[in-house]
Amino acid sequence: MILHIDMDAFFASIEQAINPHLLGKPLIVGSRANKMRTVVCAASYEAKTLGIHSGMPSKDAFNLCPNLEFVAADQAKYIWTSEQIFELLKGYGFILNYASVDEFQMDILEHPEPLKLAERIREQIYANFNITASIGLAKNWLLAKLASKINKPNGLTLINESNFKEVLARTAIGKLCGMAGKTGQAFIAQGLKTCWDLYLKLPEFFDENPGKFEEADESKEQPKSISHSYTLPSASGNPQFILAWIRLLSEMVGQRLRQQNLIARTVHLWLNNPQAGDFLAQKTFSSATNDSYEIYLRSLRVMARMPKKGYKIRALGVTASGLSRQSYLPLLTEEKRREALIKATDRINSRFGESSIFPAQVILTRK
Repeated sequence: MILHIDMDAFFASIEQAINPHLLGKPLIVGSRANKMRTVVCAASYEAKTLGIHSGMPSKDAFNLCPNLEFVAADQAKYIWTSEQIFELLKGYGFILNYASVDEFQMDILEHPEPLKLAERIREQIYANFNITASIGLAKNWLLAKLASKINKPNGLTLINESNFKEVLARTAIGKLCGMAGKTGQAFIAQGLKTCWDLYLKLPEFFDENPGKFEEADESKEQPKSISHSYTLPSASGNPQFILAWIRLLSEMVGQRLRQQNLIARTVHLWLNNPQAGDFLAQKTFSSATNDSYEIYLRSLRVMARMPKKGYKIRALGVTASGLSRQSYLPLLTEEKRREALIKATDRINSRFGESSIFPAQVILTRK
């Protein structure tokens, strides 16, 4: 059995635990220090009840709640807490994996009292860090992750044979991992509204052991992020040239992710202008990917947050984080074709050289 631990409003909860003044108040964590010109990285549950959510421009959040509390993101603080929680969970002696910085998966095998174990873990996390976690239990990671979302915050949910149909029938298809974007929309367009509808159409998607993981090789630690950056010979204001470089860096990041069998949910973009300084922003997406073109498209969505256009760029970088080794099998014909194309391209580049096949757009970087 898989136990999925999903921290509740992780970044915001950490800030509230550190600063008691913030407890019980609507709070957002921003990607930058300028509270009116940033994006919501995380929202407390008090803020979520007001319609505030991750990815929302902060000015829109303040329009909904003028008295909103604001804290600039401190990634080091969140990563440190995540690592400490991971160490606590390792103490239980089961196979354990990171799903993301605020999610963990544990294979508890045939533990005789899984609910009691989950409750003990939840209590320990709160006792040690003063933050809550929602835990889901099921026969595989896909269902366990779904279970962890059903009774947030501070919830505990078991999906087993006796309630399998009931839970899936009352859960919207968008709640399922990988169904929040285009894939889910495609199924909804076919008339599938609930997870049970999807099960009736594609029972293999809920197979007994999809994504089953093995104990990590301690001699080869999983990276927390993968990035590539480049400094141009001189600053350039040519937007097509800059986009070509972002595409090339995205290709390189995606290739390294695939080589290590990793997928990423968060894309971080760095652009440097000699006069204006650095633009740094990131966005976490509902679905993880290692498709280089998708990473490029996500980088463009991050780039759209630049406060001013027309800057000359001297250096730039693309980073993928929120890494995981778990993924789901492609379901749609278009997705399957895309995956086959990527694998074929990787095989050719591996055999004949990394630049044997590349996007035409990348040619602009060589001019």
